[in-house]
Amino acid sequence: SSAHSGGFPPRKQHDKDRMVHMFGDVLYEALFIAVALYLVSNLYVIFAISRVIAFGRYSDYREATEQSVTVLIPICGLDDGLYDNLRSICCQEYSEYQLVLGVQDADDPAVDVIRRIIGEFPDLDIEFVGDDRIAGPNLKISNLCNMYPRAEHSIIVILDSDMRVGSRYLSTIIAPFQDAGVGAVTCLYKGTPAGGIASVLGCMFINEWFLPSVLVAHSLREISFCFGATMAVRRDVFDAIGGFDRLAPYLADDYMLGKMVTEHGYRVHLSSYVVENMVVEHGFKALFAHELRWAKTVQSMEPLGYFFSFLTYTVPVSMLAGLAMSMAGGWHMGAIGLIATSVALRVGLHYTVQASLGSPERIPAWLVSLRDWLCFAVWGMSYFGRHVQWRGRVLELQSDGHIALKEI
Repeated sequence: SSAHSGGFPPRKQHDKDRMVHMFGDVLYEALFIAVALYLVSNLYVIFAISRVIAFGRYSDYREATEQSVTVLIPICGLDDGLYDNLRSICCQEYSEYQLVLGVQDADDPAVDVIRRIIGEFPDLDIEFVGDDRIAGPNLKISNLCNMYPRAEHSIIVILDSDMRVGSRYLSTIIAPFQDAGVGAVTCLYKGTPAGGIASVLGCMFINEWFLPSVLVAHSLREISFCFGATMAVRRDVFDAIGGFDRLAPYLADDYMLGKMVTEHGYRVHLSSYVVENMVVEHGFKALFAHELRWAKTVQSMEPLGYFFSFLTYTVPVSMLAGLAMSMAGGWHMGAIGLIATSVALRVGLHYTVQASLGSPERIPAWLVSLRDWLCFAVWGMSYFGRHVQWRGRVLELQSDGHIALKEI
């Protein structure tokens, strides 16, 4: 017994050594996984930078064999800059197009702006629709359902009221329809803050996280979805898939429109035209609720792809890898180097987007890490609950993408 005095018995010492060894193995396995995720995340940012540069140099503008076009703009409330937004679509270098502007509430303050636009452009074919009929839980689509019977032409363009366009907008997005295989055309959009730090952070998400992710995905495969900023579709194809009545039960109506078009054997074309989104966020609570609604919507439609989207949040992933490195071997300087590299790449993407999109708004680079952490927080919170808030209503997202109004 004296041989083992002051220490563990042989069996207990063996068990302790085995546990330490197992813990070390787990730690190094965790380090390997964390570093692998780090490498994938940073490679994504490098690839995204290259895609943004290429997109900035690309233009598919060409003189279109002009087809007759109806532009539908559903309106709800007095958006900041609504007059300028509507006026921009009235100044197109396009020979034949019709505008249909619609609201669901006769007392909507936007009605005065609409009447001002109609009076300012008497030679333009503009229809105004005020109709409160509800076709489904998606009120935007209900508005469009009421507007659609006034549409007169063979190409239907759906444009959000918070978007602003240039004079070549219609000629650019209509030109791809010269290809008979194109059933729909959609556009990316860039954010312009209306004022305040919350609006700036909202613009950063659109410009530096959402837009590059679409370009990366598009470089790997043909897109099969649309974006609500602009959805242009052949009328005969649209009627064949069931029109707005088919979209009314979904919150992600833009995603579903593209999906239905491709299921009918047509392609969705991503235009080189980038529309301008006037971003208004009244504080961080409103920003978080808006982005959480968007995140839960994407998660319900593309659960697997959405789950792995955390890899695009490079700064949090790099800090995870740095923490694992420090715990495994005390390589503190190496951990700092990993994090610094990721921050530098994200800042590089930040400046690349500003240069490629020609953004007049210079957003400070120090916000990049904060914005990345905010994206990561929204991603994590999106897995809690299926309810979203939209224009004062609480909606429940179902597993098939349908929505239902939740009574409160």
